[in-house]
Order: sequence, then C-alpha cells, then structure tokens
Amino acid sequence: MCELFGLSSSQPQAPGDLPLVEFRTHGGDKADNPDGWGIAWRYGQDLFLEKEPLPGFSSARFDRLVQTVESSLIVAHLRKARWPPVNTLGNTHPFIHACCGRQWVFAHNGMVPDVVATESALCNASCLPDGQTDSEFAFCHLLRFLTDHYQTPGTDDDWIGVLSAVSEKIASLGKFNFLLSDGKLLIAYGHDRLHYQESADAGSSSVVIATEPMGDKASWTPFAAGELRIYLDGVRVRQVLTHPAPSAGRWNLDEQSDLP
Repeated sequence: MCELFGLSSSQPQAPGDLPLVEFRTHGGDKADNPDGWGIAWRYGQDLFLEKEPLPGFSSARFDRLVQTVESSLIVAHLRKARWPPVNTLGNTHPFIHACCGRQWVFAHNGMVPDVVATESALCNASCLPDGQTDSEFAFCHLLRFLTDHYQTPGTDDDWIGVLSAVSEKIASLGKFNFLLSDGKLLIAYGHDRLHYQESADAGSSSVVIATEPMGDKASWTPFAAGELRIYLDGVRVRQVLTHPAPSAGRWNLDEQSDLP
C-alpha cells in the first residue's frame, strides 16, 4: 500500500550513495506499487517536484532522476491506488502546497478516507487539493492547523505540539504514515510501518527514512507506533510519541479543545 522515501542530510548526497535505484524497483517490479511515482527535492533554496501516474519501475523519467538527483533533502513516493482507485497526475504523491510563507511537500502511506468529507466541509480556502486522495485532504488538514501556529522555520513547541496532536487524531481514522517538509526540516510520522537509518561521521550527518528497509536491512530501525521524528540537516532535533486510538472511526477533526 504505497511506499515512502525521505532524506535529510548536512551535505548533498550523490545518487550512488542512496538506495533510490532499489526504491524505484518497488514501483511495480519487486513490490505492487504500480500506480504512480513522485520525487521532490531541494536544490539551493527551492523545492522541485516531478511525478507521473505511471509505474516507477518502467518510467525512463524516474530512472533518470534517481540516477542524477543530488540533494540534501528528498521526499519520494510510490503509489498503490486505493483511495480513490484512480491513477491520475493529481492523485500522485508527493503534493506541494503553500503555508505560512513557505512551500510544503507531503507524501503518505496508508488510508484515512474519513478525512475527505470533514476537510471538504470546512471549506479550507488556504489549501485546495488538486486531486481526490484522502492523502492530500489530510495534508491540507494538517496545514490548516499549522497556519495559526507556525511562525518561522524552527522547532519550537507550539507548532510541533499541534502537528503531533492532529497527526494522532488523523491516524486514529485508519493508517497514517507520512513525510512532510517545509524545505528545511524533514518531518516523519510512523503510525504502523516506517523505518529510519541514521549515519554520522566527523564531517556529515544524514538520515534515510523508508517504508521498507533497503540494502543492509540490519542497519534500519523501525519507528515506534505513533512516533514523530523531525530532522534538520540529517540531525534529529525533535521526537514526539503520540498514541492514536485504534481505528476510532468518524470524529470531528475540527475540535481543537484538546490541542496544545
């Protein structure tokens, strides 16, 4: 059910140093994720995004990118279309939307279809989905809460507390593993299936995050259920453990009484 790939590093990473080539094989060859691929990366101060509603494994465009993209921040996704079961460009991850004067990129693994009706009813003009996926509606819902709390890039308690609380609530609707970035931070939420691989030496630090371990599988660590990890330049700067209720069903996402 889809796969995620993320990178945060203190230095741009050459393609040969990353398992992106292996990740690409999960897009319809070694894993059943044939309904789209996408990759967002930072170059300079800008975020770039390329994606197609086609199998990543057979895409010449994706093949070129995984062998040429050199960056210190990457968010990539392979899609298995389920909600909705339609593979269009608008439904292909990652998604990019503006919030708080910055561009944010988001990719999701799992299913939280109840969030669609709730977010639609709120008429959130600040974030209008381009597609029909529950993933993009959940992304817009996260940004709606961040709008009033995120001031400048950083790791202050206010907006991270809000992000953690809203992520926990959305996760209670189903399965909600995601990668999120404001162009500087890499934010990863592991609800039930996400792994990380950290490395550091005297000159650099990096973390790779993925749904499934690749390469030396023993060097990967699974996220705790409901764990939020935030990285800046490859270094973990915040960690929060949430406690999603098990598939609680429909609830009012707009209730903020228990948010920090």
